[in-house]
Amino acid sequence: MCMEANNNSIKLYYNTEREKLQMPEYGRNVLIMVEQLKAIPDRDKRSEQARAVVKVMETLNPQVHQQENYEQKLWDHLYMIAGYDLDIDSPYPAPLPEAKAARPMVIPLDKAPVKANHYGRNIESIIDLIAGEPEGEVKTSMIRSLAIYMRQQYLIWNKDSVADETIFSDIEKLSDYRIKVPEGIELGKVSGDSNFNRPGLNLGMNGQNRKGGKKNNRKNRK
Repeated sequence: MCMEANNNSIKLYYNTEREKLQMPEYGRNVLIMVEQLKAIPDRDKRSEQARAVVKVMETLNPQVHQQENYEQKLWDHLYMIAGYDLDIDSPYPAPLPEAKAARPMVIPLDKAPVKANHYGRNIESIIDLIAGEPEGEVKTSMIRSLAIYMRQQYLIWNKDSVADETIFSDIEKLSDYRIKVPEGIELGKVSGDSNFNRPGLNLGMNGQNRKGGKKNNRKNRK
């Protein structure tokens, strides 16, 4: 909302009634500066004023420093705010309106369904990698490490205990039987102190433990 005083009267203007901002992050005052800049008849003075406006834009939008070639980005934004109708001496080529209107390149997504949601898609990639390894001690060690990790993932989503044979069978199925788990692999026992809560579910308990610990510490001091 904006107020304008004229002849002892005040009129309110709402943003919905005003020209739409091409670059809202710079605000309407920058748009006013650009409109005034365009009205300067002398090209040299117009170009000088454009550099001053770019400095203001840099101050209002410091996040632009995180981008590569941020100075050129600022000049591009100046042209966009001006509706690409700006005759100045710019240190960079003027951007074309068609470039902004062009649709971004579509990134292809892997739409293949996950074979086992509780293990995740990354497990399938690891299994494909192991399946391509030659037989030997290194591959056996990789299979055992994978099985231990899969057991942990299994226990996050299924609180019941799981037999090693179940994990071995899942590895072979997920690999389309390209992997044969060698005989004699043992995963070891799961520690009774192990915590396989789902991510984020144990935050409250940790907070309670910290509070409890503080209370206990106070009692011990007394």
